[in-house]
Amino acid sequence: MKKEQLGQMIIQSEDTLYHIAKTLLYNDADCADAIQEAIVKAFAGLHRLQKDAYAKTWLIRILMNECYAIMRREKRVVSLEDYQQEEAAAETEDYSDLYEALRQLPEESRICVTLYYLEGYSVRETAKLLDITESAVKNRLARARAKLRAELEHAVT
Repeated sequence: MKKEQLGQMIIQSEDTLYHIAKTLLYNDADCADAIQEAIVKAFAGLHRLQKDAYAKTWLIRILMNECYAIMRREKRVVSLEDYQQEEAAAETEDYSDLYEALRQLPEESRICVTLYYLEGYSVRETAKLLDITESAVKNRLARARAKLRAELEHAVT
């Protein structure tokens, strides 16, 4: 794959990359950082891509690894002032009901739901992306649906 083709694929995958980053990270700035770093790494490591057909899967995997790296860095201690500023900023941000519902799910389920329902990947493709079995994907999706259904019923009553 040539750099021009990779650039076109990245442009076409813009929404997908954002959805995946937003599923793992809450802060839009962190999402942008993860996407930017993933793109840089993809261009730098383009020579390691073995088959062009797997380019999008490869790029998503790089993005997920970047998101996990940001999550690891953010586990450090945050000062009280920083925490209060983040809380104030979070109150003014408008997240869709979908992202709020996804936040309630465990991380492993969130990424499965995003890939399967929002991005349209099949169970097989999702399993391959996450390096888990197809039955694990199906189980995570079923648990996520059950949890969301229970929360919806609880909210209605």
